[in-house]
Amino acid sequence: MIKRLIKADKKLVLKFAVSLFLTILFAFTLAGLRSYAASTSDDTATATVSEAAGAANTGSTETTSGSGTTTGGEQNANSSGYLDNPAQGVGSNPGASILQQVIGVDGSKPLEIIILLTIIALLPSLLIMMTCFARIVIVLGFLRSAMQTQNTPPNMVLTGLALFLTIFIMAPVFKEINDVAYEPYTNEQITTKDAFQRASVPLKKFMLKQTANDDLEFFVELSKTEIPEGGMTEEFKENDLSLTVILPSFMISELKRAFQMGFMIFLPFLIIDIVVGSTLMSMGMMMLPPAMISMPFKILVFVLADGWNLMISSLVKSYNL
Repeated sequence: MIKRLIKADKKLVLKFAVSLFLTILFAFTLAGLRSYAASTSDDTATATVSEAAGAANTGSTETTSGSGTTTGGEQNANSSGYLDNPAQGVGSNPGASILQQVIGVDGSKPLEIIILLTIIALLPSLLIMMTCFARIVIVLGFLRSAMQTQNTPPNMVLTGLALFLTIFIMAPVFKEINDVAYEPYTNEQITTKDAFQRASVPLKKFMLKQTANDDLEFFVELSKTEIPEGGMTEEFKENDLSLTVILPSFMISELKRAFQMGFMIFLPFLIIDIVVGSTLMSMGMMMLPPAMISMPFKILVFVLADGWNLMISSLVKSYNL
């Protein structure tokens, strides 16, 4: 088979052999450079320790020579005492990590780094789903679909409008998080764990106000959380329920409320489509697309009714703050 391959394409076999040879050569070169660097660093460290020990011995000799009581045994004791405890001379822990000192993650453990990167990647999605962003962007998408304006307004405009409306609506919650968790943490009054616990309380209150009781009870039953005898009181919801139960309940309630608002948005535009379609059918203009005629009327009605103010005010007032 190899002979057939050589006869069929000699250039391909030659390129493969050359690339394999270069790969092996490169690997051996890297291994040699690594071993050389390791040996050089070990020699440098040994030389540094030896110089420090010599300096210590010399200092002790000069100190005791004035009094005439210097002995070789004392020099050996000082030098051996220094060499027996090199950590005191260095003054640092070789196993310490910058990440471990800053955020409590050991950089020498790949699993902790992977978990940290996963949390950072999911953090924007979690923040979006824990705020009012999802409902606003879905309702604005329904509005664009009902008006049949295709990509007008574009996705970037709708996303930016939803983002700034989210900041406007969530401003009291963010202010409470800043006062309760962020400022004490920056002033080193609380630990990182306490800061996260304090920051979750305002978010829990906000999400529980927007969550329907049916959805919350559904996820409480799925999680098999024990409910006290007095039922799910406000204290039980805020203190005992975890975010793993509150967050999906809040998301389901937000989607349900957004689709309800989308249905109410579609009704007036649907009436315009029915009127335009029946008018065209009665005039015998069946080949003319109704959407081409109804879209200008939809835009006209929306502008005359001051639709943007009505839409934004309805979205803001739909949240119980």
